Parts: sequence; C-alpha cells; structure tokens
Amino acid sequence: MLEISEEIEELLRSVSDPEIPVLSIMDMGIVRKVDFVDGTYKVDITPTYSGCPAMDTIGDDIVSAFNNNNLHAKINLVLAPAWTTDWITERGRKALEDYGIAAPRSAEVDKAALLGEANTIKCTNCGSVNTKMVSRFGSTACKALFQCNDCHEPFDYFKCLK
Repeated sequence: MLEISEEIEELLRSVSDPEIPVLSIMDMGIVRKVDFVDGTYKVDITPTYSGCPAMDTIGDDIVSAFNNNNLHAKINLVLAPAWTTDWITERGRKALEDYGIAAPRSAEVDKAALLGEANTIKCTNCGSVNTKMVSRFGSTACKALFQCNDCHEPFDYFKCLK
C-alpha cells in the first residue's frame, strides 16, 4: 500500500479510469508512488498495458485534480514492473462487479474460461456460473465478452494479466 496522506489519497481516488469510470486510478492500482519534492507532488503511474491510450488522459486528470486543489503535480510513467490485475484492490473488484464487469480471476481460472474448458466466470446479473464466452475480446482488449446461459444477459469479463 502506498504511504500517502489521506488528503492526497482522496484526491487521487477522485480521478477515474477513463475506460471504466466506476474505478478510481487508486483502485485500479495504476498509482505506484507519490513523492513530495520542492513543492511538487511527483506521481508515478503504471499503464495497464504498455500501449494504453488512456495514460495521457489519466496524467492530465491527475494534474487537473491537483491544480483544482491549489497543488502542483508532475506525472512520471513507470513501465516496470508491468501492471498486473493483482493490483486491483478489493474495493475495485467489487466496483467492477457492481458495474457489470466480472472481476479478474486467477490465471488458471482465466485460461480455462477463455479456452472454453470450464464455466467459472460468474454472471454479474444473476450470479450463475453457467456462462459461456462469446468473444475473447469485449468492449476493450483487456476484456472478454461472456453470456449467461441462465438469464441470457451478456457481460464483460476483465481478463487476468500477470
């Protein structure tokens, strides 16, 4: 867990992931480090994947949030270690599920589900695991599209990235 003041943590929690607006960048695990040096907050962020087009927007949103609170921030993009779905907080996983996106599971469960070998991805509508993959790619490359065989609703599954 990051060691930052409650004020700065709340400020960073106010910045949403632009692709999944119910998640803060803190709950996504994108914020890796915050230092205060010479009157400037230096915020290290790690993209969810190296070519993530949202990182510029996230950086701009962080700077704006700080500016709106009369604080100065500088963004540093950190590529190593690579982001992993393990960095999504429990609060973030619950927000994903409540929003209708199944949270990432373990690598083994993920692989079996994406290869169609097991029905282990829980429907975000009715809770059934009687689901099937419709497409390995959902609304974004990091998600797969599933459908529930019981309630017939489609839903995204956030793929496990290690």
